[in-house]
Amino acid sequence: MNARSSRIVKERLGKGLNTVIMALASLLLLSPMIWMISTSFKKAKDVFTFPIQWIPREPVLANHIKVWTTGDGFALFYFNSLKISLIVMIGAPLLAAMAAYGFSRIAFKGRNVIFLLYLCLMMIPQQVLFVPKFIMFEWMHIYNTHWALILPGLFTVFGVFMIRQFFMSIPHEISEAAFIDGAGHFRIFAQLFLPLSKPVLATFAIIDFTWTWNDYENALIFLLDKKLYTVPLGMQNFMLEAGVDYNMMMAAATASVVPLLIVFFLGQKYIIQGFSSSAVKG
Repeated sequence: MNARSSRIVKERLGKGLNTVIMALASLLLLSPMIWMISTSFKKAKDVFTFPIQWIPREPVLANHIKVWTTGDGFALFYFNSLKISLIVMIGAPLLAAMAAYGFSRIAFKGRNVIFLLYLCLMMIPQQVLFVPKFIMFEWMHIYNTHWALILPGLFTVFGVFMIRQFFMSIPHEISEAAFIDGAGHFRIFAQLFLPLSKPVLATFAIIDFTWTWNDYENALIFLLDKKLYTVPLGMQNFMLEAGVDYNMMMAAATASVVPLLIVFFLGQKYIIQGFSSSAVKG
């Protein structure tokens, strides 16, 4: 075997070893989700059997049917979460993009100082803001409404920072050429920057949807009426006085993952486009 053949064999062995390691790591990370899905199809007596039954011996659909048909209102909680998350997912990237364009392309006095102060808000723990937000929501008469979750979700410092960094990478010659042709800031933003920023907008929309869908603390504090509950709060219905109904809870948790997967698969092509364009630029 010559040197070239030996090198090819070593490269293939290295790639194969990396593939095996990544596959094992993926299985390890996915094992809680696999257990969740498996448990949702088990009977109560089979939940904690050892060794673990990854594939139920007697799979049942009763848990999934009960989640949607019982009087606990899980379908309503599901609808509430979808409504709030979709509104935030659509509105937050658009508002963040507008602010990011202002911080990256419009020159005004004190722009960098204001942006630095804006970033400082990221260092404030969200728990510190619960009392001020409670007082403000009471004054605005939106406490115990979905607006108490929607309005704060529409304004995000992280989104502005993330999109601004992308806008800063766009050559200034593009916007300068548009100015020479008579375009204003709004037209440049709508017709140039938004189409170019599809990858970063899709990435942030997925992140923001996930944050909003999984938000438990804000829903717990600012929602009192059970009809307004979201999925994270609705999961409490499966915690009984005598314990936890793991079958029903895992069935509900499995259903709650579906929107996250759908949003990811719909937006992944834009994320891949962003990685591809970054690689080409590099």
